[in-house]
Amino acid sequence: MTQPAPRARAAARRSTATAHTAAAAGALVVAAAPAFAAALAITPAQAAEPSFDAPARAPAIAAVQAVQTAPDSRSAAPAPIRASLPAARLAGEGTLRWFGLRIYDARLWVGPRGLDPERIGDDAFALEIRYARSLSGAAIAERSAAEIARLGLAATEGQRIGWLERMAAIFPDVRDGDRIAGIFDPRTGTRFFLNEQPIGSVADPAFARAFFGIWLDARTAAPQLREALLGATAHARSPGQ
Repeated sequence: MTQPAPRARAAARRSTATAHTAAAAGALVVAAAPAFAAALAITPAQAAEPSFDAPARAPAIAAVQAVQTAPDSRSAAPAPIRASLPAARLAGEGTLRWFGLRIYDARLWVGPRGLDPERIGDDAFALEIRYARSLSGAAIAERSAAEIARLGLAATEGQRIGWLERMAAIFPDVRDGDRIAGIFDPRTGTRFFLNEQPIGSVADPAFARAFFGIWLDARTAAPQLREALLGATAHARSPGQ
């Protein structure tokens, strides 16, 4: 039997490896390009920065938004968010893509005072992720912890490991269409919901600053997505508030 050429065999192995590990790409977190490259089993030279579609800049997304403005559309905050933020408003939304693959849509909900990303912990808000593919809960937790470490948002390694263990216990495997919402309230900490059902909480306010900093910190690996989420909300509060 004729054996495939070495180059063809190598290409086949790369294709198989990519298919088996693609679910690790873009877990709940926004990761840097080299980290995504490792998750997808491709070389750093092949990796490019993920694209983040701000609704106002992407006609296809804008068209979807036009449909979503109907009364029964996704533009209404989910019930758990309305319960914590009775006057919740959508600050912004964006889509994470990797090599053209839609990984998830993200939406940021805020209260009347808006949200100052430099002062996470002062006001209630919610970040909602709607997945476009299946991902493991373990991958979500591990990538979240890795990005917190990259940003230096944990005070100690022990704190980061403790948060990783807690996230691993909270985050479930997700499929296309599943939604995870992280809701922060200064009085109670961070609560997580899967498809509007509670799945766990973390009371530590330092965790909230670290976890949501993955998207909202000025050093995020996805500045375009951060801009799309925040919109003008950072400037919503009046002087002295």
